[in-house]
Amino acid sequence: MSLTPQAVHPVVPQVPAMAREAAQAADAARQQITRCAGTFAELGERLRQHPPRFIITCARGSSDHAASYGKYLIETTLGRAVASVGPSVASVYNTPLDWKDSLFIAVSQSGRSPDLLRLTEAAREAGALVVGFVNHEDSPLMRMCDVGIPLCAGPEQSVAATKSYLLSGLAFLQLVAHWSQEPELRDAVVRLPEALEAARALDWSPSLLRLAEARGLYVLGRGIGLGAALEMALKFKETCRLHAEAFSTAEVLHGPLALVGPGFPVLALGQEDNSAGSTRDVVRRLVELGAEVRSVLDVPGTEALPSVPGIPTAIAPLCQVQSFYMAVHRLAVARRLDPDAPPHLRKVTETV
Repeated sequence: MSLTPQAVHPVVPQVPAMAREAAQAADAARQQITRCAGTFAELGERLRQHPPRFIITCARGSSDHAASYGKYLIETTLGRAVASVGPSVASVYNTPLDWKDSLFIAVSQSGRSPDLLRLTEAAREAGALVVGFVNHEDSPLMRMCDVGIPLCAGPEQSVAATKSYLLSGLAFLQLVAHWSQEPELRDAVVRLPEALEAARALDWSPSLLRLAEARGLYVLGRGIGLGAALEMALKFKETCRLHAEAFSTAEVLHGPLALVGPGFPVLALGQEDNSAGSTRDVVRRLVELGAEVRSVLDVPGTEALPSVPGIPTAIAPLCQVQSFYMAVHRLAVARRLDPDAPPHLRKVTETV
């Protein structure tokens, strides 16, 4: 079956819900900061007094991409190991767990997927401190948590999650800021809503619309930016029926580079931290191979993607996703697709 733009001709809403909801992220971020700062402060104090042996995250889809962002924040700030554990460990394999004195973080929009609930229950039984970042406050997951923290994203009607991803990222940022008490991260929390507003106004549409006839591309990121790359690749698949693969800028050199040649589309993310130099080196290599690279970092031979200047490094990936969200729905429409109603998908996915 062809997945070219001519394959589907739906009636597309004039302003997709995906775009409207993504545009609400800054206001929702302000609400989360105001409402949840006290809970995060108490949790941070608890974790300093009783540091966990290790941290486990449990999530799927966009929520898992936010957890990837959180993983790198925790590991690079606090030096503690973080692992994403598949819910099937409990729901399918019924494995006995030894998670005493660990921190278990479940991330979910609906808080209703059976496999996630089963792993959360198993984590509690195994002695973990269970924390939930959940958008639906009346969900079963919220009731199972030792510390349940609402995302405050508000309702999302579009199948493709947007503001709930950004608010999940903010929850991890608040957690690490209060746990570490790093002034730079506290400042990043305060500045995120305004930065999201600035990112919302940046126009990535000209770059993305040139992918209207594309059949595939790579989305690259590294460190705290890898979760953003994973999220963008998912949205290309979900809303545009465009096969996008996300890689670390280090991992792309280990095999995937073989597919790159003249005209191959690449979207390269990045932030001005210790990963910036190696990211630029990889992007230069892609340019040498003839790839059509759209890059956040300045590299000769690439098409520049606008980014918000002067913001804390920790929130740069979230701002890049915000800019992307405001443009990708236009690519979906250009490919004659409805970004609010991807085929074969529904808003709440319940897996076992």
